[in-house]
Amino acid sequence: MARTPAPLKTLKPRTAARGAPDDEAGATTTQRIVDAITAAIVERRLMPGTKLAEQQVADLFKVSRTVVRQALNQLSRDRLVTLQPARGAFVAEPSVEEARQVFEVRKLLEAALVRQLAPAITPHQVAALRTHLQREREAVNRTDVPGRTRLLADFHVLLARMLGNEVLAQLLADLLSRSSLISLMYQSSHSAEHSQDEHVAIVDALERRDTRAAVKLMESHLANVEQNLRLHPRASDLATALMA
Repeated sequence: MARTPAPLKTLKPRTAARGAPDDEAGATTTQRIVDAITAAIVERRLMPGTKLAEQQVADLFKVSRTVVRQALNQLSRDRLVTLQPARGAFVAEPSVEEARQVFEVRKLLEAALVRQLAPAITPHQVAALRTHLQREREAVNRTDVPGRTRLLADFHVLLARMLGNEVLAQLLADLLSRSSLISLMYQSSHSAEHSQDEHVAIVDALERRDTRAAVKLMESHLANVEQNLRLHPRASDLATALMA
Protein backbone atom coordinates (compact mmCIF):
# COMPACT_ATOMS: atom_id res chain seq x y z
CA MET A 1 0.00 0.00 0.00
CA ALA A 2 1.44 3.36 -0.99
CA ARG A 3 1.82 5.90 1.77
CA THR A 4 0.29 9.37 1.95
CA PRO A 5 3.01 11.84 0.95
CA ALA A 6 4.52 14.34 3.33
CA PRO A 7 4.15 18.01 2.31
CA LEU A 8 6.52 18.82 -0.54
CA LYS A 9 9.49 20.98 0.34
CA THR A 10 11.94 22.91 -1.79
CA LEU A 11 14.68 20.64 -3.12
CA LYS A 12 17.45 20.14 -0.60
CA PRO A 13 20.56 18.02 -1.09
CA ARG A 14 20.77 16.86 2.52
CA THR A 15 19.26 17.19 5.97
CA ALA A 16 21.23 18.98 8.65
CA ALA A 17 23.03 16.74 11.10
CA ARG A 18 21.96 16.65 14.72
CA GLY A 19 24.14 16.69 17.79
CA ALA A 20 24.83 18.82 20.84
CA PRO A 21 23.05 22.24 20.93
CA ASP A 22 26.08 24.19 19.64
CA ASP A 23 26.78 21.60 16.98
CA GLU A 24 23.12 21.57 15.96
CA ALA A 25 23.04 25.37 15.66
CA GLY A 26 26.17 25.32 13.51
CA ALA A 27 24.80 22.52 11.35
CA THR A 28 21.52 24.42 10.91
CA THR A 29 23.37 27.56 9.80
CA THR A 30 25.51 25.54 7.42
CA GLN A 31 22.40 23.89 5.98
CA ARG A 32 20.73 27.28 5.55
CA ILE A 33 23.61 28.38 3.31
CA VAL A 34 23.56 25.06 1.43
CA ASP A 35 19.80 25.40 0.87
CA ALA A 36 20.08 29.02 -0.31
CA ILE A 37 22.80 28.23 -2.86
CA THR A 38 21.00 25.09 -4.03
CA ALA A 39 17.73 27.01 -4.47
CA ALA A 40 19.54 29.73 -6.42
CA ILE A 41 20.93 27.06 -8.76
CA VAL A 42 17.63 25.20 -9.14
CA GLU A 43 15.74 28.45 -9.79
CA ARG A 44 18.37 29.56 -12.33
CA ARG A 45 19.57 32.59 -10.37
CA LEU A 46 23.18 31.34 -10.15
CA MET A 47 24.91 30.48 -13.41
CA PRO A 48 27.52 27.73 -13.83
CA GLY A 49 31.01 29.10 -13.28
CA THR A 50 29.87 31.84 -10.85
CA LYS A 51 32.48 32.48 -8.16
CA LEU A 52 31.22 32.02 -4.59
CA ALA A 53 33.46 34.32 -2.56
CA GLU A 54 33.68 33.06 1.02
CA GLN A 55 33.78 36.49 2.63
CA GLN A 56 30.84 37.79 0.62
CA VAL A 57 28.72 34.75 1.53
CA ALA A 58 29.81 35.10 5.17
CA ASP A 59 28.75 38.77 5.20
CA LEU A 60 25.39 37.99 3.62
CA PHE A 61 24.55 35.31 6.18
CA LYS A 62 26.35 37.03 9.09
CA VAL A 63 28.45 33.96 9.87
CA SER A 64 32.13 33.09 9.96
CA ARG A 65 34.07 31.98 6.90
CA THR A 66 34.51 28.62 8.64
CA VAL A 67 30.75 28.02 8.47
CA VAL A 68 30.70 29.10 4.82
CA ARG A 69 33.59 26.75 4.08
CA GLN A 70 31.64 23.86 5.62
CA ALA A 71 28.66 24.66 3.39
CA LEU A 72 30.83 24.88 0.28
CA ASN A 73 32.46 21.56 1.14
CA GLN A 74 29.02 19.94 1.37
CA LEU A 75 27.97 21.46 -1.94
CA SER A 76 31.21 20.17 -3.44
CA ARG A 77 30.33 16.65 -2.28
CA ASP A 78 26.92 17.14 -3.92
CA ARG A 79 28.78 18.15 -7.13
CA LEU A 80 27.03 21.51 -7.25
CA VAL A 81 30.19 23.43 -6.43
CA THR A 82 33.79 23.00 -7.58
CA LEU A 83 36.59 23.88 -5.17
CA GLN A 84 39.76 25.05 -6.94
CA PRO A 85 43.04 25.38 -5.00
CA ALA A 86 44.16 29.01 -4.64
CA ARG A 87 41.12 30.19 -6.62
CA GLY A 88 38.14 29.39 -4.39
CA ALA A 89 34.66 27.97 -4.94
CA PHE A 90 32.66 28.13 -8.17
CA VAL A 91 29.23 26.88 -9.22
CA ALA A 92 29.97 23.64 -11.05
CA GLU A 93 30.06 23.42 -14.84
CA PRO A 94 28.94 19.89 -15.80
CA SER A 95 30.55 18.33 -18.84
CA VAL A 96 28.59 16.98 -21.80
CA GLU A 97 29.39 13.43 -20.69
CA GLU A 98 28.17 14.14 -17.15
CA ALA A 99 24.95 15.59 -18.59
CA ARG A 100 24.32 12.41 -20.55
CA GLN A 101 25.05 10.26 -17.51
CA VAL A 102 22.71 12.25 -15.26
CA PHE A 103 19.82 11.79 -17.68
CA GLU A 104 20.65 8.11 -18.12
CA VAL A 105 20.37 7.58 -14.36
CA ARG A 106 17.16 9.63 -14.18
CA LYS A 107 15.56 7.51 -16.91
CA LEU A 108 16.38 4.30 -15.05
CA LEU A 109 15.18 5.57 -11.69
CA GLU A 110 12.03 7.36 -12.80
CA ALA A 111 10.79 4.60 -15.07
CA ALA A 112 11.08 2.19 -12.12
CA LEU A 113 9.41 4.78 -9.89
CA VAL A 114 6.23 5.12 -11.95
CA ARG A 115 6.16 1.38 -12.63
CA GLN A 116 5.92 0.82 -8.88
CA LEU A 117 3.62 3.75 -8.15
CA ALA A 118 0.99 3.22 -10.87
CA PRO A 119 -0.68 0.08 -9.44
CA ALA A 120 -0.74 1.42 -5.88
CA ILE A 121 -1.55 5.13 -6.22
CA THR A 122 -4.48 6.36 -4.12
CA PRO A 123 -7.18 8.95 -4.95
CA HIS A 124 -5.72 11.22 -2.27
CA GLN A 125 -2.31 11.07 -3.97
CA VAL A 126 -3.84 11.79 -7.37
CA ALA A 127 -5.57 14.83 -5.86
CA ALA A 128 -2.22 16.01 -4.44
CA LEU A 129 -0.64 15.65 -7.88
CA ARG A 130 -3.50 17.60 -9.48
CA THR A 131 -2.96 20.42 -6.99
CA HIS A 132 0.74 20.47 -7.83
CA LEU A 133 -0.02 20.50 -11.57
CA GLN A 134 -2.27 23.51 -11.06
CA ARG A 135 0.56 25.36 -9.33
CA GLU A 136 2.85 24.46 -12.24
CA ARG A 137 0.33 25.76 -14.75
CA GLU A 138 -0.13 29.03 -12.86
CA ALA A 139 3.65 29.59 -12.72
CA VAL A 140 3.97 28.85 -16.45
CA ASN A 141 1.10 31.19 -17.33
CA ARG A 142 2.55 34.12 -15.37
CA THR A 143 6.06 33.48 -16.78
CA ASP A 144 7.46 32.92 -13.31
CA VAL A 145 10.76 31.36 -14.40
CA PRO A 146 12.21 30.57 -10.93
CA GLY A 147 8.83 29.30 -9.69
CA ARG A 148 8.07 27.10 -12.66
CA THR A 149 11.61 25.70 -12.72
CA ARG A 150 11.34 24.66 -9.07
CA LEU A 151 7.81 23.28 -9.42
CA LEU A 152 8.59 21.28 -12.57
CA ALA A 153 11.52 19.69 -10.73
CA ASP A 154 9.57 19.13 -7.50
CA PHE A 155 6.98 17.10 -9.45
CA HIS A 156 9.47 14.26 -9.82
CA VAL A 157 10.42 14.31 -6.13
CA LEU A 158 6.74 14.30 -5.16
CA LEU A 159 6.23 11.08 -7.13
CA ALA A 160 9.07 9.43 -5.20
CA ARG A 161 7.68 10.59 -1.85
CA MET A 162 4.38 8.97 -2.74
CA LEU A 163 6.16 5.62 -2.56
CA GLY A 164 7.23 6.48 0.97
CA ASN A 165 10.83 6.15 -0.17
CA GLU A 166 12.77 9.14 1.18
CA VAL A 167 16.10 7.70 -0.03
CA LEU A 168 14.79 7.71 -3.59
CA ALA A 169 13.25 11.16 -3.12
CA GLN A 170 16.57 12.53 -1.84
CA LEU A 171 18.51 10.89 -4.65
CA LEU A 172 16.17 12.43 -7.21
CA ALA A 173 16.46 15.83 -5.51
CA ASP A 174 20.24 15.64 -5.89
CA LEU A 175 19.97 14.60 -9.54
CA LEU A 176 17.45 17.34 -10.26
CA SER A 177 19.74 19.96 -8.75
CA ARG A 178 22.47 18.76 -11.11
CA SER A 179 19.95 18.72 -13.97
CA SER A 180 19.26 22.40 -13.28
CA LEU A 181 22.95 23.17 -13.73
CA ILE A 182 22.97 21.14 -16.93
CA SER A 183 19.93 23.01 -18.22
CA LEU A 184 21.58 26.36 -17.49
CA MET A 185 24.55 25.37 -19.65
CA TYR A 186 22.96 23.36 -22.43
CA GLN A 187 19.23 24.06 -22.62
CA SER A 188 18.03 25.53 -25.90
CA SER A 189 14.46 26.71 -26.52
CA HIS A 190 12.91 24.00 -24.39
CA SER A 191 9.30 24.86 -23.55
CA ALA A 192 8.26 24.80 -19.90
CA GLU A 193 4.67 24.65 -21.10
CA HIS A 194 5.38 21.47 -23.04
CA SER A 195 6.99 19.89 -19.95
CA GLN A 196 3.94 20.82 -17.91
CA ASP A 197 1.63 19.19 -20.46
CA GLU A 198 3.73 16.03 -20.25
CA HIS A 199 3.39 16.02 -16.48
CA VAL A 200 -0.40 16.17 -16.88
CA ALA A 201 -0.32 13.16 -19.24
CA ILE A 202 1.78 11.19 -16.72
CA VAL A 203 -0.70 11.91 -13.93
CA ASP A 204 -3.61 10.94 -16.19
CA ALA A 205 -1.96 7.56 -16.79
CA LEU A 206 -1.25 7.11 -13.08
CA GLU A 207 -4.87 7.90 -12.23
CA ARG A 208 -5.97 5.17 -14.66
CA ARG A 209 -3.36 2.88 -13.05
CA ASP A 210 -2.04 2.30 -16.55
CA THR A 211 1.49 1.22 -15.68
CA ARG A 212 2.65 0.72 -19.26
CA ALA A 213 1.46 4.15 -20.40
CA ALA A 214 2.89 5.90 -17.31
CA VAL A 215 6.33 4.37 -17.86
CA LYS A 216 6.29 5.18 -21.58
CA LEU A 217 5.21 8.77 -20.92
CA MET A 218 7.91 9.30 -18.28
CA GLU A 219 10.60 7.90 -20.58
CA SER A 220 9.35 10.10 -23.42
CA HIS A 221 9.25 13.16 -21.14
CA LEU A 222 12.85 12.76 -20.00
CA ALA A 223 13.98 12.01 -23.55
CA ASN A 224 12.31 15.25 -24.73
CA VAL A 225 14.02 17.28 -21.99
CA GLU A 226 17.39 15.77 -22.90
CA GLN A 227 16.82 16.34 -26.63
CA ASN A 228 16.27 20.02 -25.94
CA LEU A 229 19.78 20.29 -24.56
CA ARG A 230 22.59 21.32 -26.89
CA LEU A 231 24.91 18.44 -26.07
CA HIS A 232 26.60 18.41 -29.45
CA PRO A 233 29.15 21.00 -30.64
CA ARG A 234 27.69 23.55 -33.03
CA ALA A 235 30.83 23.50 -35.14
CA SER A 236 33.21 20.64 -35.82
CA ASP A 237 36.37 22.75 -36.20
CA LEU A 238 37.72 26.29 -35.92
CA ALA A 239 37.19 27.16 -39.60
CA THR A 240 33.54 26.13 -39.47
CA ALA A 241 33.02 28.05 -36.24
CA LEU A 242 34.61 31.26 -37.53
CA MET A 243 33.15 31.26 -41.02
CA ALA A 244 29.58 30.31 -40.10
